[in-house]
Amino acid sequence: MTQPDIIVIGGGAAGMMAAGQAAQAGARTLLLEKMPLPGRKLGITGKGRCNLTNSAEMREFIAHFGPSGRFLRQAFARFFNVDLMDFFEDLGLKLVTERGGRVFPASGQAGDVLRTLRRWLQEVGVTVQTSATVERLVVTDGRLTGVVCNGQEIPCKAAILATGGASYPATGSTGDGYRFAAAAGHHIIDIRPALVPLETADSVTGRMADLNLRNVQARLLVNGKKVAEDFGELVFSKSGVTGPIILTLSGLAVDALRSNHKVELSLDLKPALDEQKLDRRLLRDLDARGKEPISSLLRGLLPAAMVPVCLDLTGLPAERTAATLNAKERRKLGRWIKDFRLEISGHRPFSEAIVTAGGVETKEVDPRTMESRLTEGLYLAGELLDLQAETGGYNLQAAFSTGWLAGRCAAEAVQEGDL
Repeated sequence: MTQPDIIVIGGGAAGMMAAGQAAQAGARTLLLEKMPLPGRKLGITGKGRCNLTNSAEMREFIAHFGPSGRFLRQAFARFFNVDLMDFFEDLGLKLVTERGGRVFPASGQAGDVLRTLRRWLQEVGVTVQTSATVERLVVTDGRLTGVVCNGQEIPCKAAILATGGASYPATGSTGDGYRFAAAAGHHIIDIRPALVPLETADSVTGRMADLNLRNVQARLLVNGKKVAEDFGELVFSKSGVTGPIILTLSGLAVDALRSNHKVELSLDLKPALDEQKLDRRLLRDLDARGKEPISSLLRGLLPAAMVPVCLDLTGLPAERTAATLNAKERRKLGRWIKDFRLEISGHRPFSEAIVTAGGVETKEVDPRTMESRLTEGLYLAGELLDLQAETGGYNLQAAFSTGWLAGRCAAEAVQEGDL
């Protein structure tokens, strides 16, 4: 192609949306992706099903990002969940909305989302260059003038940084964008894994590896005080715990661990029963099944894989008959079921994190355009920014929305001669 007006660095959700919108708005657009194909990380999101967005209304949607969510209001006002759904359906991709407002391709295949986006880029005239390693941005007198890629400087009027975070580095998200942004003067909030499995201090969880609990109340304790809780699904692993509720709580856990605080997880295995109702349930079971071993009684209360763990941690002999359980032992068992404690010793690495916490400080980016407040002609979008939410389609919508806004605004600035 002739010299591009706009170079987009990174071919993930934000980058592909930014490139396509810039081209559709009339700008000569070059998309640089260092992997053999764009969208590798997008292809594994939502366990390979690609949770594109969530149907929540804007106020609730923004709340999932915490205090930083206010930054997204401008982008969401221009391009939000309904707009994204219309965008994909207009391109022929059918969508479905599932439990919790989560929106997926009807096929359940992330590959269909990728094929739709790649076809669209071709249709709107984006030049896509793969295996393209960007080394640095060219900034002259506070203004972006080009990009050095594969040893060659490519002049341009604007560039959009959409390199993603540092999670799942095998897909190409290796944190390059933080270095580029820092070189352009931006402050980088310390990055750390988010929506990441947690590790426990002992081997108890390994004995229950792959056990899935669907209706659990999990409380996160920092220095003995509850800081957050969630209800839903949890999965034990060889090294610790994962699953939706653990991922939701993991951001606070990671930050507490980084500050050398004591972090624990308190699991209520019977959240539908308060302590008194649980005690009455135990009394009924003891009365009806008193001749059975305690281990047999517990299998009516707990998954089989948890029974030996419960017996070990409560000190109850497996072969004692249930009728021999005294009141003190019964109360101890009830407390364990309502407050199964796990000490959190660490977290899994970036390679297992769904998103990256931290990143480019949002106050240095204009939320109306996504242009850098420090370097003219430089725009930033997607996970590179210090914006993180829970699972449920929120993070991907933020990537698409900020990408859409960056692409549109960069193209407008180029066409109006501002760049």
